[in-house]
Formats: sequence, C-alpha cells, structure tokens
Amino acid sequence: MSAETRISQLGLKLPPPPQPTNLYRSVVVSGGHAYVAGHGPILDDGGLIIGKVGADMDVNEARAAARQAGLAILSTLRARLGSLDAVRQVVKSLGMVNCTPDFTSPPDVIDGYSELFAEVFGEAVGIGARSAVGVSTLPFGMAVEIEVIVEVDERR
Repeated sequence: MSAETRISQLGLKLPPPPQPTNLYRSVVVSGGHAYVAGHGPILDDGGLIIGKVGADMDVNEARAAARQAGLAILSTLRARLGSLDAVRQVVKSLGMVNCTPDFTSPPDVIDGYSELFAEVFGEAVGIGARSAVGVSTLPFGMAVEIEVIVEVDERR
C-alpha cells in the first residue's frame, strides 16, 4: 500500500510545510537522497508545542510532540517531492529532546515520530537508523526537533 493511501486511511492531517526562519532550506534533494532539516512540533495554526520534558511535560506529551514533528516532516517531503510515494527508504533520523538534565529516556520520546513513520511507510521502508539525544534547549523552546535523511525516487 502506498504512503499516500496510508495517510488517507489513517485520517492524518498534515500541517502546512514550515518555512525556514533563518538562512537554510527545509529540504535538499541530492544524489538520490532528501536531507530534511530539523523540524519541530508545528501545529496547524503555525504554533509550536513547547516545553521541557521532565519539567513542563511528561513522556506521553513529548511523544505526541515528536509525532507532530513527524507530521511536519511528512508535509515538507510531500511539498518537495510531490508525493510521499517517492520515498524509498528512511535512512537516518536524529531526534533531539528538550529535557531536564536528569531525563534519561529521549528514545522513548522519539518513538512517537518513529511509530508514525512506520505507520505511514510500513516497517520495511519507514524504520531506519536513528539517534535520540537529550539537549538543554531547542529553538523557540520547542519540546523536540527531528531531522531525517530519506532515499528517494528522483524519477517521480
């Protein structure tokens, strides 16, 4: 089943693709790969899910933020590639969690994003290599920021 069909069947609503706030591109396609810049948990109204895990939010709230960041990434990929069906493989993701120094579960938070990609692309395509780290701060106070590299079919 195609990723676009799964999006529809899952009833997922993608936020508008976020626009860069500084001097960078949201995604660059080169050599059969799409390099997606860090995306935060952007809501439909353009707002962000903000907060520090371990202080302002718990793991479940942060997982939801990671899922929302994943939806923003899907929106950016669709806008650049024309269709999510052009994604052949998720290669590598990096998830950063805005958290207190004693929070030791960033991978549990970033699973919110990884589970979304597995749902949309299927496990064979949607699960790639991944790192998840805790950080002391993120731009605008975002709860999470995620970047990804995907292999793409440039002929689509």
